[in-house]
Amino acid sequence: MFKDRVDAGIKLGLALKELSIQDPVVLGIPRGGVIVAVEVAKILKAPLDIAIARKIGAPFDREFAIGAVNSLGNLILNENSIVEMGISSEYVKTAVKEELEEIKRRLSIYRGERDTVDLKDRSVIIIDDGLATGLTMLSVVKGVKSSNPKETIVAVPVASSGAVERLETETKVFALEIPEYFYAVGQFYEDFHQVSDAEVISALNSVWSEMRQ
Repeated sequence: MFKDRVDAGIKLGLALKELSIQDPVVLGIPRGGVIVAVEVAKILKAPLDIAIARKIGAPFDREFAIGAVNSLGNLILNENSIVEMGISSEYVKTAVKEELEEIKRRLSIYRGERDTVDLKDRSVIIIDDGLATGLTMLSVVKGVKSSNPKETIVAVPVASSGAVERLETETKVFALEIPEYFYAVGQFYEDFHQVSDAEVISALNSVWSEMRQ
């Protein structure tokens, strides 16, 4: 159990430090993943950037992922769930369009005019506050790989065993906890409030201002 995302980030950062990862770059997935990533970047003394992908939620429960799309437009769908739930292609098409617009909005307000960090030949550590299905993270990993990093490492405080299995075919995975009984990421946090855009911007600026010094 973690007190909050800051506590989770500190614990994750200290554990990653023991791995002595060479030439790391830390990427946080907004919103909650950025709060965790900030603490990791501080501990590793690594450059910080954001990587955005958006969950495609089911029509009856937007928290249940039927797919994910990243900022490059790469789409991953859970075809089995879509068929089993009788979800129409029209719904998926509309949802993807909406999430791409949200990705564009978030990139604009979070990064502004700031240049992206060069990932080529770097060890890229991709951070979120937890993994349920792993679909959103898988979408991010595929996007990051297009930048030709030396390696990708997905690092999270907690993950379902299913998410870890899904991701291990594409990347290294490091999770502090992989509980036997997993319902939702929030069950492993005392404080799992919805993070605001303002919190993300403040957290990013706290690290980016130090990087400029």
